[in-house]
Amino acid sequence: MASIKEIRTRIKSVDQTLKITNAMYLISSSKMRKARQQLNGVEPYFQKIQDTIADILYHSKEFHHPFMDTRPEKKHRTVGYIVITGDKGLAGAYNHNVLKLAEEKLAATENPILFVIGQVGRAYFAGKNVNVDGEFLYTAQDPTVTRARDISDTMVDLFLRGQLDEVHVIYTEMVNPVLMRPATYQLLPLTREQFAHKEAQYTAGQYNRQVVYVPSEHKVMDKIVPGYLKGVLFGCLVESFCSEQNARMTAMDSSTKNAREMIRTLSLEYNRARQTAITQEITEIVGGAQQKGGKVRPERRMQPALTLLVSADGSVLKRS
Repeated sequence: MASIKEIRTRIKSVDQTLKITNAMYLISSSKMRKARQQLNGVEPYFQKIQDTIADILYHSKEFHHPFMDTRPEKKHRTVGYIVITGDKGLAGAYNHNVLKLAEEKLAATENPILFVIGQVGRAYFAGKNVNVDGEFLYTAQDPTVTRARDISDTMVDLFLRGQLDEVHVIYTEMVNPVLMRPATYQLLPLTREQFAHKEAQYTAGQYNRQVVYVPSEHKVMDKIVPGYLKGVLFGCLVESFCSEQNARMTAMDSSTKNAREMIRTLSLEYNRARQTAITQEITEIVGGAQQKGGKVRPERRMQPALTLLVSADGSVLKRS
């Protein structure tokens, strides 16, 4: 059994860890709530852009645009993957799951181009000797519309110049506070299937307006598609960031519970050790009091009490 001092030291150490994990839980909760508010604030704007693209595709069945060029004539297609990971650990299986999906996609692609967001992904692929073609630093922990625009502009430029035939983003989708799963979304080229749910509403008779695009639908698409891609990327960044914070909250909550349970166990062990020490000290005191010069002192017999019955004149009548 460990000594009382060692147990006390362990209790203090676990208590400090408990304070850290509890603080990290509160910080992650605050960050996730702030990111959600930021996404909800800009979501109507990007939703309007998506509706506009769906409207153009609905009224132009034979519409062709460079952003929708699937390039079927190419046999060896160059596919770009944007992998979104975190900058820190202590988030459960968050980084592991998205990196596992990224490895599967890279292995199934003949000519992949890898773009990494997050220090964890960068260090992971460097350890695997996988060539990282592009990095976007300081983005995972601070997802903003400006950073999403920089990434989307880079992808659009590479796609229009023919250096990339497809662009996919691999991120973590937060389905609900309990379920988080890695997902893949195709950014470029655009397909009609991505806007099929909007066109279904138009077909069902929920669309009853005519819109004229000036100077033309092609020019409008040139302007709004980069904004749409920016919104999609920003949404993926925020979803991944919220998933990371939620995973960290779950991990820190579990760690806090384990720390409390460990403190309870150590406290019981400390009380047992303390009681054992006290009992041993009492035994030593009693043993020392009973011994003198190596011999045990004989016990003294109690003398019986003397009872006298005295008369009024002072004479003793009875002695017992």
